[in-house]
Amino acid sequence: MDWSHVKAPILAAIMDHFTSGKALFNGGGQDNSGHDDEVYEGETAQVVAEIKDLLDTRIRPAVAQDGGDILFSRFEPDTGVVWLHLRGACSGCPSSSATLKAGVENMLKHYVPEVTRVEQAL
Repeated sequence: MDWSHVKAPILAAIMDHFTSGKALFNGGGQDNSGHDDEVYEGETAQVVAEIKDLLDTRIRPAVAQDGGDILFSRFEPDTGVVWLHLRGACSGCPSSSATLKAGVENMLKHYVPEVTRVEQAL
């Protein structure tokens, strides 16, 4: 098969495993990802589920086609801020992160009204 046809699904599968927090090798280990270790309840849990669903179904696949990725870090319900790990394909280009952040922010704010802005997690 041509790499251009299998690249996105392979990257998505790898990133899904990486973000799951599961051990890299059989035999255990602990979750060292540092991603999404906060437990959300009630209405906030529903908002976070909507954010993650939107990221997984619409945003991450599009970004993965260009060699980038987006990982959910946390959501602050009091301020409406979503913290994400943004990894653009052009890591050496300063405008790449700004463009990626703006696009993701616009989409999240459109589909999830509780989101007020997106920030890049460190």
